[in-house]
Amino acid sequence: MIELLAPCHDFATLTAAIKSGANAVYFGLSTLNMRANAKSFKLNDLKKITNYCHSQKILAYLALNSIVYENELKKAENIIKKAKEANIDAVIIQDLGLIPLLKKYEIKFHISTQASISNSESVNMYKELGASRAILAREVSLKDLTNIVKNSKIDIEVFIHGAMCASISGRCFLSGAIYQKSANRGECMQPCRQEWSVKSKTGELIYDNSRFMNAKDLCTIQFLDKIIKSGVKSLKIEGRMKDANYVSTVTQVYREAIDNYDKKKINEWLNKLSSVYTRGFSAGFYLKKPGNKDIDYENEGSVSKTKKLPLGVVKNYYPKIKVAEILLNHSGIKVGDELTIQGKTTFIKQTVKSMQINKKDVQKANKGQRVAIKIDQLCRKNDQVFFLSNI
Repeated sequence: MIELLAPCHDFATLTAAIKSGANAVYFGLSTLNMRANAKSFKLNDLKKITNYCHSQKILAYLALNSIVYENELKKAENIIKKAKEANIDAVIIQDLGLIPLLKKYEIKFHISTQASISNSESVNMYKELGASRAILAREVSLKDLTNIVKNSKIDIEVFIHGAMCASISGRCFLSGAIYQKSANRGECMQPCRQEWSVKSKTGELIYDNSRFMNAKDLCTIQFLDKIIKSGVKSLKIEGRMKDANYVSTVTQVYREAIDNYDKKKINEWLNKLSSVYTRGFSAGFYLKKPGNKDIDYENEGSVSKTKKLPLGVVKNYYPKIKVAEILLNHSGIKVGDELTIQGKTTFIKQTVKSMQINKKDVQKANKGQRVAIKIDQLCRKNDQVFFLSNI
């Protein structure tokens, strides 16, 4: 069975990934991972994460995939030791210096995309070092992917959706040069997303306030069937800095496409993927080398027309009747609106089917009112409620 691998960075995104159909999740801690700027789990969360995942028959992979310096080896070993105690399923690494430690504690390891693996000889070299999986560089074409899978002796994982790098999978020194924040340490400040003016030696203006390095996001839904046919083991969604609604939506779409790929549904899937954070879509390197159409020259952030707006807060939840009492302290609401409810361990996404105020059915409620809404899943007091609005 092919694996759908989803990102998470807290218990809300973890819950969203599992509820939405992921077979496995990957995450980092607050140190030594390639999303240093993201809100991340703490070391003490490891056992809770793996227990929850394994209770749902989900695999849990720890990303320990930054470059590791000499004075950080003891810290890395402590994390690996705790990962073993937590029964983690695999650790994702870039730095080869971690391999002896992972072997010492008998933990499976996957080689990160940061290693820029682009051929089967590299894959098989890592196999000799003990790796059980290789995560290919995002610069690999679909044709090469098929041949790499055919000639590789361990499992292959590839990215199918999410942010792309203007350089070779994170090997960019621009952030380090400008901000002293290294992309190879997970600290990239993404200067590629900013506007730049570029002149030639003769003073000719080449770019004027243009985001000429701002790569669009990878989206493979239009040719996912071809990637699956290549024989890859795992399909990976990028997004460890995204919110639970993003994780839920993208995971649900690719789950449906993996289980029943129907080209008639591509437009529907694209619309759903466009409803969460996106810089626009690109096929990346899969079909051909990216060109001008794969760059967004104008927009720094998301071009999605759907925005998540604050609505209110859960004041009480009555589990026997599955009803939440919500204080609308930001905005009003009406029947038919789509909500998300998020908390430390909560993620729920559903349409409002009915509402009551003072035990009387209503079609809408205004800011400042308390409203009772039927909620299909458990939510908790002080969970935040959001409204998904088309703008």
